[in-house]
Amino acid sequence: MDVNSIMQQAQQMQAKLIQIQQELAQKTVQGSAGGGMVTVKINGKGEVLAIVIEKEIISSSDADMLQDLIVAATNDGLRRAKELSRQAMGKLTGGMNIPGISDMF
Repeated sequence: MDVNSIMQQAQQMQAKLIQIQQELAQKTVQGSAGGGMVTVKINGKGEVLAIVIEKEIISSSDADMLQDLIVAATNDGLRRAKELSRQAMGKLTGGMNIPGISDMF
């Protein structure tokens, strides 16, 4: 096995990984809870970009419910972002499940 060839392949894979990370940063998903009363916008890197709360809930005096909806919407969005990342990484790895690579984002 040629060491130079292996190094070249590793460099190509690293370049593709950087490109995928940049592409994921530009993609967004939206999580929601409470029938859309709380929505959370998250990019493909798992960063929360925005939280939108419908005014009807804000006027409510039930802060516990609002907090629960924010957590639920955020978790929904994070699940969607992770799936987006998993799909992008599948293109890089040819569908092979490489331990730890999907946790890079």
